[in-house]
Amino acid sequence: MSEHKELYDRVFDLIEKHDDWMHNTINLIASENVSSPAVRSAIVCDFRDRYAEGWPGERVYAGCKYIDEVELICIDLAKKLFRAEFADVRPVSGVVANLMMYTAFMKPGDRMMALSIAHGGHISHARGNLGGTAGAVRGHKVQNWVFDEQEFNIDVDASAKKIRGLFQDGKDVKFLLFGGSVFLFPHPVKEFRKIADEYGMHIGYDSAHVSGLIAAGRFQDPLREGADVMTASTHKTMPGPQHGVVLSKEEFADAIKRAAFPGLMSNHHLHNVAGLAVALAEMIEFGHDYTDQIIKNARALGQALHERGWNVIAEQKGFTASHQILVDISETPMKDGRTVEEELEKANIVINRNLLPWDKKRGRDYKTPGGIRLGTSEMTRLGMKESEMDAIAEFMTRVVMKGEDVRKVAEDVAEFRKDFQHVHYAFDTDTPAYAHLRFK
Repeated sequence: MSEHKELYDRVFDLIEKHDDWMHNTINLIASENVSSPAVRSAIVCDFRDRYAEGWPGERVYAGCKYIDEVELICIDLAKKLFRAEFADVRPVSGVVANLMMYTAFMKPGDRMMALSIAHGGHISHARGNLGGTAGAVRGHKVQNWVFDEQEFNIDVDASAKKIRGLFQDGKDVKFLLFGGSVFLFPHPVKEFRKIADEYGMHIGYDSAHVSGLIAAGRFQDPLREGADVMTASTHKTMPGPQHGVVLSKEEFADAIKRAAFPGLMSNHHLHNVAGLAVALAEMIEFGHDYTDQIIKNARALGQALHERGWNVIAEQKGFTASHQILVDISETPMKDGRTVEEELEKANIVINRNLLPWDKKRGRDYKTPGGIRLGTSEMTRLGMKESEMDAIAEFMTRVVMKGEDVRKVAEDVAEFRKDFQHVHYAFDTDTPAYAHLRFK
């Protein structure tokens, strides 16, 4: 056997090992989900090998007659689900959707408001010296919202005062961006519509994490609250393929379309457009029940950890209004988020470490932060409810608080997972959620 054939076989061996492992894990990564067998069927279609530059019906390439029909269905479903006048389903990711938004609404170098990373902002919102997309790629001057650490949200009065002060100093702000990577509670969009109109600013909303919750009417409604444009990822609380969407008022459609092509993309991963159409149909049919349970589970997990002595953020507000909870683990026996992340992974519990707003003052950084972020989207998709969240909290407590043998906890987690092997809230659910399907 040749060396290259050995590596070829090794790739498939590793894929199968990963899929087998996923069968036995509790995945609490807030930015992940598991797609249905139907979505998986769609994304392995021949669309994956084709090109379709431009808007449906206006392609640069031939051979798109069926691809165009699927994309138009996807657009119509997105508009219906989000009650949007316009939808562009071409972004290949949430970051690309944000770049489309920046390109359509700002010129390079324009100033914008966004959350700092320590307060939950995403790297695609960040300034250039941090390598953030807005600053490093587009050259935008990023000012940060004033953050209320007690309420764990944007401070409306202090932020409005900051914006007025910037204008008085001749530092005009062109764009107000809401949304984040840590996103526990709805952001105050409607509170800033008046000041946006006063100064001629546009409002954007990055719904990457909460797009499924918004689609089902379970979080907030940015497009009705005053946002001009909303971007979304499609694989977090939206259980689709990894892709993106831009939604807006019709008046901004041409600028957004031009930002997509020829501005930022040639082809746009057509197989994932097909998968997204399937996921959108699933969300229209099952999204209300699914997202209700996601939020119930997040609050239940927060409560279960709190009762076991964990310092879950925003206890006075019920921990969360989304799929996420944030936990300060600096007073636990393990002390830092990286250690907690690594030890839990050994026990088949997958989470991510996360900066807390006060970490910088305590000399911490993203490598060894004081927090962890947990999300309930994927485990909810597998049919878990509040009682399972209590069990998950106990598994985590055994590792982090009690220092039990991670190998024994891993065995117990795998046994626990045996009853949750199929996707729920979908039309087709027969194929196991993590079954590896290989064509030969």
